Amino acid sequence: MSYLKFDRRLMSNLDESLQREYIRTNRMGAYCCSSIVGCNTRKYHGALVIPIPELSPNNHVLLSSLDLSIVQHGVPFNIAVHEYRGDVFSPLGHKYIREYNVDVASSTTYRVGGVILKREFFLCHYEHRIIFKFTLLEAHSKTSLRFSPLLAFRDVKMLTHRNEQIDGTLHALRHGQAICLYPGYPRLCMQLSKENEFHYAPHWNENILYHKERERGYEHTEDLYVPGYFECVIEKDQPVYFSAGIEEVDPALLPEMFAKELEVRIPRLDFRSCLLSSAQQFYYRPNEQDGYLLAGYPWFGVRARDLFVALPGCSIYAGAPERYYRIMDTVIPDLDDFMSGRHASPLLTHLSDPDVGLWAVWCVQQFARVYGRDEARRLYGAFISRLVQYYMSNTHSQMHLEDTGLLYVYAKGRPISWMDAKLNGLAVIQREGYLVELNALWYNALLFYRELRPQEWNTELDILRERIERNFNAIFVNEHGYLFDYVTHQAAKDWSVRPNMIFAVSLPYTPLPRAVQRSVVEIVTRELRTPKGLRTLSPKSEGYRARCSGSQHERELSYYNGSVWSWLLGAYFEAYLKIYGRGALSYIERTLIGMEEEVHEHGVGTISELFDGNPPHTGRGAISLAMSVGEIIRSLSLLEEAKQKYENMNPINK
Repeated sequence: MSYLKFDRRLMSNLDESLQREYIRTNRMGAYCCSSIVGCNTRKYHGALVIPIPELSPNNHVLLSSLDLSIVQHGVPFNIAVHEYRGDVFSPLGHKYIREYNVDVASSTTYRVGGVILKREFFLCHYEHRIIFKFTLLEAHSKTSLRFSPLLAFRDVKMLTHRNEQIDGTLHALRHGQAICLYPGYPRLCMQLSKENEFHYAPHWNENILYHKERERGYEHTEDLYVPGYFECVIEKDQPVYFSAGIEEVDPALLPEMFAKELEVRIPRLDFRSCLLSSAQQFYYRPNEQDGYLLAGYPWFGVRARDLFVALPGCSIYAGAPERYYRIMDTVIPDLDDFMSGRHASPLLTHLSDPDVGLWAVWCVQQFARVYGRDEARRLYGAFISRLVQYYMSNTHSQMHLEDTGLLYVYAKGRPISWMDAKLNGLAVIQREGYLVELNALWYNALLFYRELRPQEWNTELDILRERIERNFNAIFVNEHGYLFDYVTHQAAKDWSVRPNMIFAVSLPYTPLPRAVQRSVVEIVTRELRTPKGLRTLSPKSEGYRARCSGSQHERELSYYNGSVWSWLLGAYFEAYLKIYGRGALSYIERTLIGMEEEVHEHGVGTISELFDGNPPHTGRGAISLAMSVGEIIRSLSLLEEAKQKYENMNPINK
């Protein structure tokens, strides 16, 4: 029984199938992405979308889609799906779909009369190339396939329209053609595995509509250039392969290349294997030496905080420690450059946010938890020492270590934490002053430093530790038993109930007494916890917004005023285990089972960026977020570890 399988009923219902999207990546920043029915609903969708840093920092859509027609007795049946201006769908290829399966390769089975055809594809690892495989399962007469490439050659944040500037010149290749529509772009090489005939019939496919962009209040129609179509005969059990890449390939090698890609994929057989496969897709190697994690798809780059939060789950707990080593070897020099006032790599953004270095410490803590304190000390002890000294040096332009022992940040209206939504250049949630998670991370980092480098610990640092413990409780703990989200010297206290206080309980070292920890967990559970994660604002607090939809303005207001974020579940589960021990196991397990349905919904096989605050908690934003995937993988490992711990403590098992 396939785990990620969608039947004819769902695929033929566009109201359902268009809401489900897939993402496949190549570890070099490129991706292919669409709805599972093959109808592009975003300007970010495309069959081959690649980075071209010489043109812009964004990805670029080369091949928007590949329309397929099945030809019998000279009659073509186009089995593609497009939406056009006026809410018109044509052709209606979804009516021919019998099954969509993504357990290994993305696979769609079509039936047109007596023809049953299976289409599969892979985006090649470490190469900007997509390979489609077409297998004729059944046919009662001669059958041909017709391939019509729809070309965009544009930035993912833009749309293209009919114009006279394109260069439609075609260059013959072995079993194919190459084309480059505009200067500065690489040529797109389109080739088949067998002899074929190319019919030159240039035209524009006009007024294609992307309804996700319309929902978000953006320009939402474009015209795509079609140079003509390829046609070849297909025979039963003799697959035809179609390749689109930026370099020519030997067509005879396409079957072998496809088979090799199949060998290295993680089959999506259950919830965990879906997440492990998804975790691989964030891995980004811009060259042979460096490694990063992309924050998410389809529109995020490399963001420092996201990287450190997601990295343990996407590497250590995913059984891929080599990713952890490579990425840390890449980003630690970047952090050192930043702390020394030198220019760091432009690939790693948001390095200046005050909490980033402290998340790096937490990331090393997770390594130590799995591989031991001694190994963490050997590899990262000196880095932790440099980082703590930097935070004590008061050289950060937006942050100051005060006499209270706590870190105080000066935002000046700009977003400086993970709650980074903004309108007109100013943060929607203007968090500044003493931030609760920043100072929880600071206390945790200081004590982990003592753990790794005891020889450097002194009386001055011990006095600082005591000051933090005393003032953290005095400043953040309120009479209602929860923690203020942030506190400034001048402004009145903000009584909003937000999730950032959970880190003051979940982190390995906490300044809170046990009774306050319990109270925080109880309030978070009562007011913020949902089956998909933690709300960013309690429904009881002023300004709560139940849905994250509408225009960009509406969404910016909603992101952190009620929307649910799954990545917060990792910290929440840790805190819950601390407080309730064995009693937490079934509760955490039930919550994770509830999360499992998500891999069948918005982003198929992965976890969405965020969800609505109110039921049914619809997935929103990016279809795949590294922090969400990483922290759910880590949560599954924490649950299994806790189960084993309590089983070993059971006298019956001894």
